[in-house]
Amino acid sequence: MSRRIKRTDSKPRSRDERGESRPFKARSTKKAGSRPGGKPGSKPPRFAGERAERRPPKIAPEKAAPEKPVEALLPTKVQTVTVTADENNMRVDRFLEARFPGLSFSHIQRVVRKGELRVDGKRVDSKDRLEEGQSVRIPPLKLDAPKVVGELSEAAQKTLKALKEMTIWEDDDVLVLNKPAGLAVQGGSGMTRHIDQMLEVMRDAKGQKPRLVHRIDRETSGCLLIAKTRFAASHLTGAFRSRSARKVYWALVPGLPKPKQGRISTFLAKEESEDDTIMRIAQHGDEGASHAVTYYAVVETAGNKLTWVSLKPVTGRTHQLRAHMAHIGHPIIGDPKYFNIENWELPGGLQNRLHLLARRIVIPHPRGGVIDATAPLPPHMQQSWNLLGLDASRFDPIENAPEE
Repeated sequence: MSRRIKRTDSKPRSRDERGESRPFKARSTKKAGSRPGGKPGSKPPRFAGERAERRPPKIAPEKAAPEKPVEALLPTKVQTVTVTADENNMRVDRFLEARFPGLSFSHIQRVVRKGELRVDGKRVDSKDRLEEGQSVRIPPLKLDAPKVVGELSEAAQKTLKALKEMTIWEDDDVLVLNKPAGLAVQGGSGMTRHIDQMLEVMRDAKGQKPRLVHRIDRETSGCLLIAKTRFAASHLTGAFRSRSARKVYWALVPGLPKPKQGRISTFLAKEESEDDTIMRIAQHGDEGASHAVTYYAVVETAGNKLTWVSLKPVTGRTHQLRAHMAHIGHPIIGDPKYFNIENWELPGGLQNRLHLLARRIVIPHPRGGVIDATAPLPPHMQQSWNLLGLDASRFDPIENAPEE
């Protein structure tokens, strides 16, 4: 079990502490199907109506940014960095992984175990969690020798084929997978198959393996962004840290949320036990509490008994959308952790599986332009949409939600 790294000089942060939802003002809608601009250096567009096709940005070769040498991405001497608000409550190993894409798991564990990394001057464990404002001493880092890429085994070829079948967007730097529900992104206790392990079969001629730049829950399906190069990993990780990435999720919930469009703002803290980990609604100042903001919008209802909602997380806390929807009394259908309505019966024909889809991601491309990928409904959600008569091509009002 992880332990908390406490600070003695923490100061209260001025954050919006309201725990209830409130409506957001709709912005002027764009014409359905209009294509937002994608010039290098520009902000990612707001979400527009569904488009029939997603294409990688056209990038002129002479304008493509040169890839930095691998060594240039890692510190060659001791440096001290400060934990940001978005890194609050992040594990030490995940912090290093996010700050320095391409650093191997074994090297991260080694520098932490030897005490070369210090937090506020103290030794830490890789599973300890950081707090905003803490000072982290980072030693010189280096890459492990790349693995030799040989001919793929039959099992590896099957894995590669499975990844290709999941692919919904790809170029030389970036890969977007449509992760199926039930497949974990990273390994855990007793986990033998997960996306991070599957990516081993995609090592290039230099031995570089594609890297995760964000995560979604095991039972959540949909868009998962992967960096194929260290250059892309560094830029995409920075885009998530600066909240330049825009994400949309679809969910099915009981009842009808009121108002139909709103903002949920709470603090969330992790509560761990031997058997489970959940996020609880916390108060500002609680140990481990992080501010979380979600916009939601009702897309369509099915007889006021079930509602299709679109969700736009501004922050990226663990289980944020699941905890927030449960908090306002509309937990996501099939959620084993947060569905808390007693004596509620699932309508006939619907599967008791998590009805949450990472529908769309829009993020600046590392070499200019915009990555814009959309994932289809997974089979169990498509079945529910069909049974309830919901039209997946409807206009998504979350387009009008503010950016922050």
